[in-house]
Amino acid sequence: MDLEHLGLFGIFIAGAIPWFEAIGVVPAGIVFGLDPVLTVLFAVAGNIISIAVFAYGGSAIREWIVRRRVAKGKPAESPNFAKAQAAFEKYGIYLMAILDPILIGSASLGAAASVAAGVKPLKVTIVLSIGMVIWAVAIAWVFVAFGISLDSFQ
Repeated sequence: MDLEHLGLFGIFIAGAIPWFEAIGVVPAGIVFGLDPVLTVLFAVAGNIISIAVFAYGGSAIREWIVRRRVAKGKPAESPNFAKAQAAFEKYGIYLMAILDPILIGSASLGAAASVAAGVKPLKVTIVLSIGMVIWAVAIAWVFVAFGISLDSFQ
């Protein structure tokens, strides 16, 4: 296993972590010299897994988080979840899929909020994954088109 394969594996894992996600790790992978197409594919694959887990386990995950926050003496809803819920109520699932990275910063939280609002998990997974793919491809295109790499920072 060479360095690029390890890097792509790291991109896959980081893509699955909420707040890192595909739109965060794609630029990092490209800057560090990984193949842009493979970087997008691995980041997207990891992120889709995360979205599906939060969509299908959204209500259970939400209950666990609420119990944990209340036990620590915090309000039941985190500010980020409140943002996600407000974004969903204001924009609906389709516009939220596109605005999620700007409004919330985590497709996983957007998935949990959408399911909590009553959208079916399969629809949430598909719609938010498509939005995330659009963002990841657009960001990769910008980095490649402008030749942004580690060398450009030296």
